[in-house]
Amino acid sequence: MNEKKLRKSKNKMIGGICGGFAEYLNIDPTLVRVLYVFLTLLAVFCGIILYIACLFIMPDEA
Repeated sequence: MNEKKLRKSKNKMIGGICGGFAEYLNIDPTLVRVLYVFLTLLAVFCGIILYIACLFIMPDEA
């Protein structure tokens, strides 16, 4: 059985977090990045804190 794991991606702009989510969800990384920016602006920059936390929590791609 091929188990999906959430990991940082080599397809990255800054840290590979959005690319990792895109690979996990099988969607375009650009779409994830645009949604991330939109939601971060909507949530008064809480997304920046979550992104930094993910940089330390998510493992690198094998």
